[in-house]
Amino acid sequence: MASVMFLPCFLRFCAFKSGNTWCGKSELTTTARGMESDSLSCFISDHEGFHGTIKNSPQDFVVIEIGINGQLVNSPDVQEEHTKGPSQPSQATKRDDKSKQSKPDDTDILNQDCFDLNVILGPAVNKELEHFTNKIRVKADEEEQVELSLGTYPDKHLRAVVHRAVRYNFPFLQTVTNQSEIRVREDPDFKELASLASEGEAEEFFRFIDAKVPGSAFTFLPDDSKEHRTSVHHFVSRRFGKLVETKSFTDQQKTSITVRLRERNKQPKKRTIAECQEEKDEVTLYTAFTLRKENLETLEAISYMAAVLGVLPSDFTYAGIKDKRAITYQAMVVKKISPEWLLDKVSEFERRGMQISHVRSVSEPLKLGRLQGNHFDLVIKHLKPHGNRELVELQQLVKDGVENVKNRGFVNYYGPQRFGSGSCVQADQVGLALLKEKMEASVKLFFTPEDGDDLQNKAKRHFLLTGNAKESLALMPAYKARERLMLRALHRYGSGQEGCVRGWLSLPHSMRVFYLHSYCSRVWNEAAKYRLQKLGFKPVQGDLVWAGSEKGLKDTTEDVNPPQVHVVTSEEEKDDVFSLDQVILPMPGNSVKYPENLLGQWYQGRLAQDGLGSCRFRVTPLKLNVPGCYRPLLAKPQNVTYSLRIAEKLQGQSDETCAPNLTLSFDLDASCYATVCLGEIMKCNLS
Repeated sequence: MASVMFLPCFLRFCAFKSGNTWCGKSELTTTARGMESDSLSCFISDHEGFHGTIKNSPQDFVVIEIGINGQLVNSPDVQEEHTKGPSQPSQATKRDDKSKQSKPDDTDILNQDCFDLNVILGPAVNKELEHFTNKIRVKADEEEQVELSLGTYPDKHLRAVVHRAVRYNFPFLQTVTNQSEIRVREDPDFKELASLASEGEAEEFFRFIDAKVPGSAFTFLPDDSKEHRTSVHHFVSRRFGKLVETKSFTDQQKTSITVRLRERNKQPKKRTIAECQEEKDEVTLYTAFTLRKENLETLEAISYMAAVLGVLPSDFTYAGIKDKRAITYQAMVVKKISPEWLLDKVSEFERRGMQISHVRSVSEPLKLGRLQGNHFDLVIKHLKPHGNRELVELQQLVKDGVENVKNRGFVNYYGPQRFGSGSCVQADQVGLALLKEKMEASVKLFFTPEDGDDLQNKAKRHFLLTGNAKESLALMPAYKARERLMLRALHRYGSGQEGCVRGWLSLPHSMRVFYLHSYCSRVWNEAAKYRLQKLGFKPVQGDLVWAGSEKGLKDTTEDVNPPQVHVVTSEEEKDDVFSLDQVILPMPGNSVKYPENLLGQWYQGRLAQDGLGSCRFRVTPLKLNVPGCYRPLLAKPQNVTYSLRIAEKLQGQSDETCAPNLTLSFDLDASCYATVCLGEIMKCNLS
């Protein structure tokens, strides 16, 4: 339960923080990080606000995803657009694709794969496999082919899980099935590529090949030797020519090889009957459903469902991550599972607080960000006015707060969820270390423990104290997939600079880039506060807006090309051509335009302060690139309704029992935070 209170210190409704001390009556308390979490302290309305608590129970915070077609995903007639066959995009889809240009590929964030062999194989077999891989490393030059049996797996789904997990953790191994038995041995193709490139590149290349993500590409490190590049071209073409194509390109006088998956329409036109049948057999089965979960993280729910269904967590796709401390409804798609098989496991899911509905076959997976937004049904309890105001005034305080935000909106900050749940080290600090390519420091930050003596914190403390990744891995709980993948890589390659790079590369790309996005989100929050404090509450010369977004023209264009950024001129400022809700702020990156006013100078100084003055927002060793994006300065809730219940206190009842409650419902666009919206209504910061 998060308790929040009024914070009455403003500069045109802005609160300031100096060190760890807040000006004014800093009475805010939360069970999470409270005011230390962020500087979300700038408001745009002048109502007084009120005290209250949120998330008293999951039932008090209900989140329902709004699909791309505008329907709630739990509505009886839900029919996601992606379930239909190929068709021309509707105008609504075009507008949505255009609007998404202003939102980052969030990864918000956390599309995590779990390939924990300790869980999949069991501790005993996993330990035997690690001994086997160490033996291969020691005897790398021997010609003798050695094998290890991982046991018998009659279920074909489970065999597929074992094959993929082993290959992901040990790309240098080859897995083969003999009837139901799975055996592993050293992969000669991996050995050949490792002799042409580095072993780390070979590992990442084979993971890329195994993943077969449509439209993806892999780039080897720059290579000045044409003869050597030719050898790499020949190897890839000979071994994977039917699947991929290679091409050399030069950037800043350095030449690299890029490998791309072949598109289906680029396959040879003439195919044998056997090849046609093989392609038909490879058509992937997708099943869509709506997941209702309670007091569960999205990835935690996915991990459990994957174990029950015998697939990998990466076989699930979704449009966005949902709160843990809530009841949430969201669309999901699972690969390689039939609707019948999914429905057969409903009772097992229900035992873990999950319910499945709207099960149907679809033609493709979901993509992150493919939603219009979220609907919220909230209950705020224990309301009371601030200071010495009378309880009878509460109804007016609530009305003022809700109506102001309904009409004027709120500052579109990223909420505390964006930066992780840790109070010691947050994700943005890890992201900053990665952008500065301080790999060893980033790993130490990654393993910084929180307060508490649970197993994961004991494992983290042990690693930081001893540097022994193997012993720390034995302590780390099986469900902490990211930490275990990192520790396994550090055990194999050491904890120096190169080992830390290998450790980060062992995590999925979406997880690596999440930390960079988290840092950029922190800068965006600070930029929004600075913009309002220094430049006021009207668009000014040098601000950024979308081109063609003048009043009366905002929604008239049907052009599907990405919108262009327009810089507000002095004449437009004078004539009030734009309103504050049309202003956009850039998320730092290598492809964004910065404001041409005081705020643009602030961005430069802020990045330089963190040692990123010349940063290209690329982390080449980790294959990460942050182009940046634009985010509206303000957001506004839609379809707002509310009801205040003030119960009459009866004899013998405590003040706690009869405290007023506020029921509040509204819709928000994707990537907007309900806690930030509530913060504007109540005039406080929520976490």
